[in-house]
Amino acid sequence: MLKSYYRYFLLVLSKQFDVLYTVCNPVGNVLRIVIFKRNGIQAMVEYPDSLSDAQKAKLALNGADIYSGCCTLKIEYARPNRLNVVRNDNTSWDYTKPFLLHRERGKGRQRQAILGEHPSNGYGPHCPLLTLPTNSRYRRSSEQVQDMISYPPLLPKTFPSTSSSSLLGSSSVAMVSGLHPSKMNCSRIFNLFCLYGNVEKVKFMKSVPGTALVEMGDEYAVDRAVTHLNGIKVFGKKLNVCVSKQQAVIPSQVFELADCSSSYQDFSLTRNNRFSSAHSSRNIIQPPAAVLHFYNGPPTLTQHQLLKLCSEHNVPSFIKFKVFDAKPSSKTLSGLLEFDSKTEAIEALTVLNHHQIRIPGISNPFTLKLCFSTSSHL
Repeated sequence: MLKSYYRYFLLVLSKQFDVLYTVCNPVGNVLRIVIFKRNGIQAMVEYPDSLSDAQKAKLALNGADIYSGCCTLKIEYARPNRLNVVRNDNTSWDYTKPFLLHRERGKGRQRQAILGEHPSNGYGPHCPLLTLPTNSRYRRSSEQVQDMISYPPLLPKTFPSTSSSSLLGSSSVAMVSGLHPSKMNCSRIFNLFCLYGNVEKVKFMKSVPGTALVEMGDEYAVDRAVTHLNGIKVFGKKLNVCVSKQQAVIPSQVFELADCSSSYQDFSLTRNNRFSSAHSSRNIIQPPAAVLHFYNGPPTLTQHQLLKLCSEHNVPSFIKFKVFDAKPSSKTLSGLLEFDSKTEAIEALTVLNHHQIRIPGISNPFTLKLCFSTSSHL
């Protein structure tokens, strides 16, 4: 439960002042940033009087890498209700008061900033342009994004803003092509895409075989899905994931797929969406890997049962198995499964994620949940 204040903050782990502004400002207008040392380098970023901006920033950025494979952000809500910035320098900056300079900008710097001059140098209607790093998580391989992105100091409160839409795309719908004609369905697409954001609706296109539209919770979820799922192989088919021109998925032309399931499914009310619960901060945005993390399994779950599950569903079996030590009060089991390859792990997750396991004497089944692990091997 979030505490209510007049303003909302995010605690962001980073080490580069200019990078924080570049990463956080597209989500909502950044008012102030303060960097401090506490168990490393941390920072607080203040947004306007709107909880939605902070929620969107936490949802979009928590667990994401600023650069490929490094600078992973850990974001939490901070306790203060306002940042107090007395001067603009290398540790604090108030974007509403650019005149708070106490020394010449850049004086004393020995090294060149990663992203060049800070955007506040051009405070006013003609803000300087920042070069978007070529390995930025915001760059999509499926479409061309302008190399130069403008960051006005005061963005309108509407979402998405002009800058964010040019940076992240203007649709919360992803188009997926290259789907296996008989092994992929709406539920299996959900099992894969739910790792990167809430999935609202999935619809296969009758006019384009092997292609589906996936409506997600927001544009940032689509961006994460494109970043991590475009080009992966599932059941021997290479997926092409890109931002769709459609603004929503409409349940028209519903038909029966090869496995007799429906070509359209609404997931907006499912409890298996992972980015809207109180525990959404625990989600780790991780690219596909050969090691899967499983959790919410029954406490009696064994390696033999999991291997049998793989065999029954015709998916590759794992080669290594590890169970985490559970607390005495824990009612579920979690651990790691290592597969021979990333492709095998992807197929197992696509099929077995959210599989329900029933235990004699217990009325409610256990919903086995899978995600890609941060571990490279066991």
